[in-house]
Amino acid sequence: MALVFLIARIVLGLYWLETAYNHLVKSAGLIGYAQMKGVKSPKVAIIGSGILALLGGLSIILGIRPHYGILLLVIFLLGVSFKMHAYWKAEDPMQKMNERINFTKNIALAAAILALVAVAQPWVYGLNW
Repeated sequence: MALVFLIARIVLGLYWLETAYNHLVKSAGLIGYAQMKGVKSPKVAIIGSGILALLGGLSIILGIRPHYGILLLVIFLLGVSFKMHAYWKAEDPMQKMNERINFTKNIALAAAILALVAVAQPWVYGLNW
């Protein structure tokens, strides 16, 4: 089971590292989207959320202070979900559907990540700093 947990951590962490890459390296499109959604200081928000994703993803993969990494990812998800994917505000049916899918996906991800709090620490195969 320890190996399964490690594989799951790697897959989950890689998802967050890809998210971080998109926010930090390919940020132009995301900044425009955030601006369209009315985010104040969209560049700061995108870079800041990329840092949250990077630190959270590394924490999950490496097992370094996972409670802090979990907290960073939950902050990311809650902030993004309610601001960027407020499907209840969308008037276009297709946009409403897309925003609802992303909103519910993010809330499910937050719940799954929070479940990691129940795993005893230090994590097996973790750096445990």
